[in-house]
Amino acid sequence: MTGEQPPRRRDAAATREAILAAAAVEFTEHGYDRAGVRQIAERAGVTAMMINRYFGSKQGLFAETVDRCFEPPTVVGTQRDDLTQSMARSLAERTAPGAERLDPFLLMLRSASDPEAAGIVRRGIEAHVGARLAGLIGGSEADVRAQLGLALAAGTWLLRTVVGVGALAAADDDRLAQLLADMLEPVTGQARVPGSGA
Repeated sequence: MTGEQPPRRRDAAATREAILAAAAVEFTEHGYDRAGVRQIAERAGVTAMMINRYFGSKQGLFAETVDRCFEPPTVVGTQRDDLTQSMARSLAERTAPGAERLDPFLLMLRSASDPEAAGIVRRGIEAHVGARLAGLIGGSEADVRAQLGLALAAGTWLLRTVVGVGALAAADDDRLAQLLADMLEPVTGQARVPGSGA
């Protein structure tokens, strides 16, 4: 006996998770075009061949990464009660200076110039956050109203966080939440409760 341990078996679920986590970082930081499979593999501690084995291609990996980024509730929660106020508050707080960045929006922004990637992002938005918001809104034209709400969220995030336009970047979070709630009311069909603060 040499005393050598047999090589540890790689855990497939953990490997997939490591690749997806690495891909989320690379695609968010560099966009679809500039993120390389080799860089993703290196960050995940695997080979590029492993990525192809698990996801088939860079495009397949990107599609799963988009699903992973847009599936969890961020600005749009899961409850109809207080929908207008919770969206407004969440958007104001998550775009405030020093707040944790909204990776799904950054992923969308940095990948939108590639038509193939833009199609994947569009499907991810529609299947996850768009469908969730439309389901919460309900009623006639729920899809278009939900997408208008998402346009307001994306525009607020872009101008306040990425571009940093003066008045919006400096706005008080509570006041901004009130203004956003007023804008979201026609979209959600849910009036703000007077005195709720948002």
